[in-house]
Amino acid sequence: MSDIPKEMLEKFVGALTEHPDEVIVTPIEGEGTIVFEVQVNPEDSGKVIGRKGKTINSLRTILRSSAHTGRKKVIMELL
Repeated sequence: MSDIPKEMLEKFVGALTEHPDEVIVTPIEGEGTIVFEVQVNPEDSGKVIGRKGKTINSLRTILRSSAHTGRKKVIMELL
């Protein structure tokens, strides 16, 4: 897996937050999945989630499109 989805996710989430230097994206690769764990400042978590979860769902869609993993499922989790 390339680092492009990780870097892209860091930039997008960093642009949404007031503390972009505290954004940490950790990819964890398993057998059938790749989980991107995203950590942000607690004050910024609402901005990443968005109203009714629309922002985080959009980020997940963009991430799945850009990952090009073939058969692996791509998941984004906000910690």
